[in-house]
Amino acid sequence: MDIVSLITNLIGGGVGGNVAGAAWKEKSLGAIGNTIAGAVGGALGGYITQAVGLLTTLGLADTSMGALTTSAGISAVAGAVLTAVVGMIKNKVK
Repeated sequence: MDIVSLITNLIGGGVGGNVAGAAWKEKSLGAIGNTIAGAVGGALGGYITQAVGLLTTLGLADTSMGALTTSAGISAVAGAVLTAVVGMIKNKVK
């Protein structure tokens, strides 16, 4: 994973985490918590996507705009999912 992909995944995941927190108020971790959980989820989602070879299968493995936007989208979804999971676990522990 190159630095551009990592930054794209972190930003996409952070945005996805904040969107999930805003949409699901009772499970929100706060602005900083949503951003951190989303960024971690985005990085993990990007790594898994690259390890599985999904972008290569779709023909988007080069460093084109399509690859970056696809990677950001996948990272946003992964960040939102991880933020929601962490929020549910946090509320169960309370």
